[in-house]
Amino acid sequence: MEGLEKLEQVQRTIHLLHSVGISDANPDSERFLADFTFLLMQHCGELDITSKCELISKHMSKISSLFIDGALPFEAKGCSMVGNAAQLYPEPDLDPLDDAMVGMDSMMRSNSTLEDFCRSYFMFHNMEASQPRSIFSYLPILSFTESYIYQLDGFNEKLLQLPSSVPVFSKDFEDVDSKLGAKSVRMFRKDPFRPLLIVLERQGLLTERIEEELRCGEEYWALERELCSALVSNKEISIKDATRAIHLKSFDYRIMNLLLYQLRGEKVNELHMEFLSVSELLVEVSDDLFDYEDDVVENNFNILRMFVKYYGPSAAPIMLAKFITEAEEKYDGLLKALDPELSMKYQKRCEEATSEGGKTYGPSLGTWHIPPVIEDEARYRAAFSQA
Repeated sequence: MEGLEKLEQVQRTIHLLHSVGISDANPDSERFLADFTFLLMQHCGELDITSKCELISKHMSKISSLFIDGALPFEAKGCSMVGNAAQLYPEPDLDPLDDAMVGMDSMMRSNSTLEDFCRSYFMFHNMEASQPRSIFSYLPILSFTESYIYQLDGFNEKLLQLPSSVPVFSKDFEDVDSKLGAKSVRMFRKDPFRPLLIVLERQGLLTERIEEELRCGEEYWALERELCSALVSNKEISIKDATRAIHLKSFDYRIMNLLLYQLRGEKVNELHMEFLSVSELLVEVSDDLFDYEDDVVENNFNILRMFVKYYGPSAAPIMLAKFITEAEEKYDGLLKALDPELSMKYQKRCEEATSEGGKTYGPSLGTWHIPPVIEDEARYRAAFSQA
């Protein structure tokens, strides 16, 4: 809002300058003239506008010589050169790697998740996803956060495509920095969520619990890289790590939900959080079963892939069915503890999502289909690439 007000003020000033014959064909020049006018308007002791103009006229030539002679560097602290213009950072003491930015591609890819979050989680806050005001009141921070997470997730997926012989972030890994972007690699290695943490903290939204969920996100990506690397290298895996990863995978939903509590000034409802975490687990398993073949080809984390590797192709479906059954039992118990009206709304939402997406969205429909397992992933990928 402040940025919009400042822009309006700039436009009014430029219009005023035009009215007295002060204009320039170069938009940058006009912006400079407007900023210069603002400077003259600033209160400075007992100086009036005439005194300020006289000072500038008297000393401008000497000030200019300081730049020309190099005594006063143009790229001062907080500035960077972009072509022939200086770009000012709003926070001079901020490391450039701390700038939280998201790309349009990440914003577009996060759209479906945001829509699902609004339709599936708003009801737990007594909000209606069908009401634009409910959505747009909280959309900026939710969209930015989810887009930022998607951006990092996309980068992590690129890391999964690297040769397994190159350990991530090792000395040899520096040779592939140029392919992924040196800045992105440094940020991912250093502290991938730091820029987002800074944004949330300045908005007064950061809590210890949100920080913990962000650490869960980092842990998930690390486990994904470790497990998927082990699979393509034909190494042993830990089933404990695999089940830990599938539990962590929906960390972005939990972060958005916690942010919504903060944005609305509400206390976190622990029953709702626990119920939704179990529902998230079942949805992730369902998605993995639906995407199984694609995940084998792309070497993405997939719980069925992990079970096949650990238990073998014959026992894997049985063990996964047991895993699903245990989660369903917990889900059913928590569902009964919800307010009856909320329980009914959520089950209806699950049915809608299933009919729209073609997937078994959670356990409410009671149907699970475990696809035929792929015993030799390397051969499957080779056959797929030749098809």
